[in-house]
Amino acid sequence: MKTILYIIALSLPPFFTNAQQQPPADTMKVKQLKDVVVTARTPQVERKADRIVYNVQNSILASGSTVWETLRRAPGVQTNDNGQVTANNKSMTIYIDGKPVQMTGENLSAYLSGLPADNISRIEVMPVPPARYDAQGGGIINIITKKSGKQGFNGTASAAYTQATLPAYMASTTFNYRQDKLNIYGNYGYSDRSVRRLIDGYTIYETPASYADWRNNRIINPQTNTHSYQLGADYNINHNQVLGVRMTGFNSGRSTSARIGTTVYNDYRSVADSLLLTGNRAKGATDNFSFNLNYKLNLDSAGTSMNIDVDYVPYKNTAEQYVNTTTHLPDGKYNNNFAILTPSSQRINIWSGKIDLTYKAFKKWNMESGVKYNSISSDNSFLYYDVLSKPTFDAERSNQFRYTENTAAAYTSINSTLGKWSLQAGLRTEYTRTTGNSITLDSINKKNYLRLFPTLFVNYKLSDDHSFGLNYSSRIERPGYMQLNPARVYNSPYSYQQGNPALQPAVFTSGELSYTYKQQYTFSAGFNQMKGLMSNVTVQDNTSKTFYDTQQNLDVIREYSLQVMANVNPTSWWQVTATLWGAYRKQHSMFIDGYFASGNFVADFSTTHAFDISKKWGLKAELNARYQSPVYQGVLHVAHTSDVSIGISKSVLNKQGTIRLAFADIFYDNPYQLDIAYQRQRNGMHIKNDTRNVALSFSYKFGKNITPVRKRQTASEEERRRAN
Repeated sequence: MKTILYIIALSLPPFFTNAQQQPPADTMKVKQLKDVVVTARTPQVERKADRIVYNVQNSILASGSTVWETLRRAPGVQTNDNGQVTANNKSMTIYIDGKPVQMTGENLSAYLSGLPADNISRIEVMPVPPARYDAQGGGIINIITKKSGKQGFNGTASAAYTQATLPAYMASTTFNYRQDKLNIYGNYGYSDRSVRRLIDGYTIYETPASYADWRNNRIINPQTNTHSYQLGADYNINHNQVLGVRMTGFNSGRSTSARIGTTVYNDYRSVADSLLLTGNRAKGATDNFSFNLNYKLNLDSAGTSMNIDVDYVPYKNTAEQYVNTTTHLPDGKYNNNFAILTPSSQRINIWSGKIDLTYKAFKKWNMESGVKYNSISSDNSFLYYDVLSKPTFDAERSNQFRYTENTAAAYTSINSTLGKWSLQAGLRTEYTRTTGNSITLDSINKKNYLRLFPTLFVNYKLSDDHSFGLNYSSRIERPGYMQLNPARVYNSPYSYQQGNPALQPAVFTSGELSYTYKQQYTFSAGFNQMKGLMSNVTVQDNTSKTFYDTQQNLDVIREYSLQVMANVNPTSWWQVTATLWGAYRKQHSMFIDGYFASGNFVADFSTTHAFDISKKWGLKAELNARYQSPVYQGVLHVAHTSDVSIGISKSVLNKQGTIRLAFADIFYDNPYQLDIAYQRQRNGMHIKNDTRNVALSFSYKFGKNITPVRKRQTASEEERRRAN
């Protein structure tokens, strides 16, 4: 804690510094100065009207790591081992280059863990996205990949080795070819990663007639090999027309071995009554592609333009899990009482199309309007075989689940600058139809709903040093496909995970007032309301001693927050970014057969220090630290976490190459603890991942004359997320 307090003190330099004292006039001499070249360094974190930008390409710590590891270093962003991503405790939709990643849960973390951070330019955190974005999710985190924009053929290449408990290897490259009217670009990344995960858990089963304490420890070793790539081309038909195509892909093979030991203590005895040993082996593969066709037409010289996108996104995930459990008794006897094989598959097809029109109204107002339609179909198969004696298919525990979703959307936004005032307002409407069909259970759930989602941004610039802002938005979060799937995925004979087909969409409403001083300090106060937030809940049966994890809509969570963000240069060689967010969180909700209410304070602090040690030798260093306070989500209590990481880099090969050495989570305080103590529910776990590691990386740039590549967003930019 002393380390964190010291870093906070360093991160908040005074507003004003004394000007350097000038020598007496009679000692000053007039000299002819040489030409001076002034270069501006992009801040690692930038605060803009509707987003916070984390410039990953400037980060020493990001090099050699994965996108998943880099996410948690963005200001206010939290991640957990279940694949959940939040920003200041509000759920976020993950985008890559303006296209949502259609994954949630562990598949999302596995996907982003396979992408090298060396291919990333920046991460944009948008708590209040503009109206042209889909209303899905509490907010948006847009991950922008590097795009080389130089004439001819050029690009970058990098490689990294990371050592934690187990090693990891990564390599990546980007390239660009530009000649006349044609531009071809792409990137490729490979990752070979092994992780050691340690989990200690407990469950207290108590009834009026009995008491049992189940203690378990798990050693989980996931291994993944991933290939990620992108290939695109733009052709300028003439000055007013551009035709583009783009394909992105992700292929991953994975295998996981886990050993789980559960010690059972009955009736408060200190000697164990039995020991359950469970082995869990799983393997699988994921193939995710996206194909985009884009056409842009400039209609006049006043800025009127039309953009058309058509997308097709196929996704396939296959898995096979084998679980066996033996029970060992104090007298040395044991029996094998559980052995299952569960093959599963998921296939998703997404078709999207959108048309956007940009134009002017009444000469002063910039307008943007658009329509969009997307169709999503998901087919999930889960088969259950009892293999204790011989393979036997169990139809009652198997499941076939099909899900379709069709959404039609239209939006309009307007913005202008009127003197010292800047205004941006938008309205998006979405009509959604969904059908969830559990063929095995002969159960169909249909939902049809129409929703309006307003957004508003107002800024008043009093002077160059003082500006005020206001924003407001309403958004929705729909359940992930597997969150709705009622299939049971077993960890042991006594525990499993199960989706909830009765889940409803959650609605988010938020607003913020802000004040910015000298574009360096921002102070803001906000309000956030979450109705129907989807949360993991655990359910334990104290009589049968079974335990399962599912999803439930919480009633209402309200947060009243304050935030301070500083971006300053105490010296010419020291750049500091610090963000401190705090809130009072009040919530109430039904929980199983009871009612839960709480109110508590939560906080998140992060800071980054960038040092130019020696320009002559090309030496730079970076220190990053963060602290997250304990928080309640429903009855789930998450303990505090903290992280301190450092790195150093050196330019080589005439500044075209860079060598980086980074140490992550030095004090190993990033593991977290989850606990539930409510009515008859008493359970929890302590999770330790391989967050403490050392990474050595090398990157090389080649190319010359810079020319920007065209940036665009595609029709499926709001769809590729919710697969699991």
